[in-house]
Amino acid sequence: MLALCLGGSAITAAHAASPDATTKNITSPSSAEWPSFGRDYNNQRFAPSTQISTGNVKDLTKAWTFKSGVNASFQATPIVVDGVMYLSLPYDHVVALDAKTGAQLWRYEHDRRKDWQMCCGPANRGVAVGNGKVFIGTVDSRLIALDAKTGKVVWDINAVDAAVLTEGQESLDQDDPNSHKKTSGGTGIGISMAPVVYKGKVIVGITGVGYGLHIDNPRADAPLGAVIGVTGRYGRPGFLAAFDVNTGKRVWQFDTIPAKGWEGTFTPTTSDGVNLNRDLDNEKATFAQYQDAWRFGGGSAWTTPAIDTQRGLLFFGIGNPSPQMNDISRPGDNLYTVSLVALDVETGKLRWHYQQVPHDVWGYDLASPPVLFDWVHDGKHIPAVGQAGKTGWYYVNDRLTGKLLMKSEAFVPQHNLFAKATTEGVTLYPGILGGSNWSPSAIDQTKQRAYVAGIHAPIKYTLHEAPPKDGNPGIRYASSEPADEPRWGVLSSIDLSNGKIAWQQKIEQPMVGGVLITAGGLLFTGEGNGNFDAFDAANGDLLWQSKNDAGVNAPPISYEIDGVQYIAVAAGGNSIFGYKAGDSLVVYALPETTVAK
Repeated sequence: MLALCLGGSAITAAHAASPDATTKNITSPSSAEWPSFGRDYNNQRFAPSTQISTGNVKDLTKAWTFKSGVNASFQATPIVVDGVMYLSLPYDHVVALDAKTGAQLWRYEHDRRKDWQMCCGPANRGVAVGNGKVFIGTVDSRLIALDAKTGKVVWDINAVDAAVLTEGQESLDQDDPNSHKKTSGGTGIGISMAPVVYKGKVIVGITGVGYGLHIDNPRADAPLGAVIGVTGRYGRPGFLAAFDVNTGKRVWQFDTIPAKGWEGTFTPTTSDGVNLNRDLDNEKATFAQYQDAWRFGGGSAWTTPAIDTQRGLLFFGIGNPSPQMNDISRPGDNLYTVSLVALDVETGKLRWHYQQVPHDVWGYDLASPPVLFDWVHDGKHIPAVGQAGKTGWYYVNDRLTGKLLMKSEAFVPQHNLFAKATTEGVTLYPGILGGSNWSPSAIDQTKQRAYVAGIHAPIKYTLHEAPPKDGNPGIRYASSEPADEPRWGVLSSIDLSNGKIAWQQKIEQPMVGGVLITAGGLLFTGEGNGNFDAFDAANGDLLWQSKNDAGVNAPPISYEIDGVQYIAVAAGGNSIFGYKAGDSLVVYALPETTVAK
């Protein structure tokens, strides 16, 4: 559903007084730096360095390794500015390292709010650097500014003051096996995305507001067990907000669930005509009972926005509605969940939205970050925004209007797509894991290619109804859990001119972490088994591989110092996928003898 709304260089202390110095550095970064989450505001994750190439990548070796001492899911994108690497660790600690040697320059230890329940695990996806500060959003919903030279706290604010009601196992019938199993999270509020700095503002969003109750798998090396969407009034609307870089004062806030109009038009299909199997008569009949459902609507903001600096537009993806997978108490389209949204970057006002999946009951968050590029079609260059969906399609929308320009071939297998949960359980794919999860995709705009780390993970969706007793009609909920079927990863190159798959590589395990493309013709990505790989971006051939002790489930970056190109990536695993935890940041370079040739 498309809606239009009207109106709607090194970073040093010397630059601190000028917000445009930071903005300029991120708009046009040098090959020596990786100054923002997606390298620049476009989020293309394309590095212009050519020193490491298809011809010599076989010689790539470890230059240095930093051990953080924190063994947990490690998803951060390192930021490199003026020879310093700034790295967020699980549980929101931050270190500054010499980007050439790995020597620690300072370390910030985060002290979490004691009264704040962590909703969604300890992972943090990175910091933002600008105006002489390092900014981090935390699992306890704070936004903190650190002095970039010392790591000392400059300011520390609560992005959210009050916690929310979270579903618990006491909501389940006591005869339900899930009521006695260990859990690892539930609906709540945290911040996992890397912020972005733009014209004196630091922009970040909250997550976890429609997370659902996560049941642990009894095996540590196995993927997460069931995710449960319990009927009830849990959570709140998510938001994306901008804060003043110098004071932390809130400049604007966009709530991901509108107080009016959240029900939408009760559309029976996706905007491109795929049937959603909705019971619209029942939804309309029950709407009067649930007119305040927006107050608990969900809609997390999981990953860093992209910004069109020329047009003053910001683009970000919104997560699933709340309760997750359970739609009894939320009739309607549940705007703006599972939507790509464009805002005025100066005011936070809505310009347009494109809802990929209205009334989502599968967990199809827009998790992978949006990417800005010029889409070439019939000889015309059209400003576009791309996004790798959990649904398994790569979407390309007009940047100015939100119109869908192209939807790719499926980059992962699809089966029973949009089937509703049943009491017997129905298996479909892609499901709640994706498709493409939070992993950033990359784009080579010149070649009109998108590169996506994908997941094939069949998911069983089950509807649970407890028998009525003692006047209680029974608790009803929906769950998703991995089906007893093979799982694997899919690395894809997508031809943006026509949406066709240019090449694919099947990977042993589901892929989560993201990709890096370089002008040297290489694609770098990691695997859950500890492999860190380099592929030929032209044809998908594996050219090089390095083995690590933990899962490599974070996005790689490229930077240069003293004429040497480095590739850096975190190796710390991912608990949701059962990948081995670790605490390493690993940096690679060519030997001096190879560089000298």
